[in-house]
Amino acid sequence: MKQPIIDAHIHLDMYSEESRKKMLKELELFHVDSLLSVSNHAESARKNLQLAQKDKRIKSAIGFHPEQELPDNNQLEKIFTLIKKHKEEIVAIGEVGLPYYSRKKDATLSLTPYIEMLEQFIRLAVKLDKPIILHAIYEDADIACDLLEKYAVRKAHFHWFKGSAATIQRLIENRCYISVTPDCLYELEIQQLIEQYPLELMMVETDGPWPFEGKFKDERTHPKMIHESIRKIAEIKSLPLNEMYKQLYQNTVDFYGIDSSFTLKN
Repeated sequence: MKQPIIDAHIHLDMYSEESRKKMLKELELFHVDSLLSVSNHAESARKNLQLAQKDKRIKSAIGFHPEQELPDNNQLEKIFTLIKKHKEEIVAIGEVGLPYYSRKKDATLSLTPYIEMLEQFIRLAVKLDKPIILHAIYEDADIACDLLEKYAVRKAHFHWFKGSAATIQRLIENRCYISVTPDCLYELEIQQLIEQYPLELMMVETDGPWPFEGKFKDERTHPKMIHESIRKIAEIKSLPLNEMYKQLYQNTVDFYGIDSSFTLKN
């Protein structure tokens, strides 16, 4: 299939330089139009900004990944400063959210300071009129929704979302977007989510370099895998493949305000 695709969530800065260069050379071959590279912390954000300045196919977002130790006030302020300084360059604030997996490992981890940090990012997203990219699954998604509703956030993207039927319905009612990874090929929970969720609120991603199982086991995560995800989504939705490509692509372009044309700097 020669339809263009967009990877709506990837950690491009986390790839080795060799892997990243190879991947970028292959994008045109696999009809990958754009990559939305999210940040984990300030240094990650600086790297993504540099990558985006060199290759216009890369769209950067700045945030702080919640599945790590909380930043101190100085570190957090550096991230906020980067967001404000580069507000015209970045397409979103993210990845931000709540530490679901960290709390599974350590039940004593307090959620309160993470909620307070997320609220600060949400307030900034509203002030700058930027989409926000969320790492918030299961019960954490309801906490995130409370904050999104409090500040009347219009553009929220829950990446690799998982949640209860009630939470799924809440996201749909709030017109929140989700994005699907290649685990849709083998995870029943994700397949059921695809079946329920409106296509007009859906995107596709890899979350690379996060690895996958099934046919992609032991393979370095690459945006080309999205073609298989789209085929699976079309199968689940019982819709023509060509239509599926166009809808998912347009959803991402519209949500992030992406210019789908690109040029490379020498």
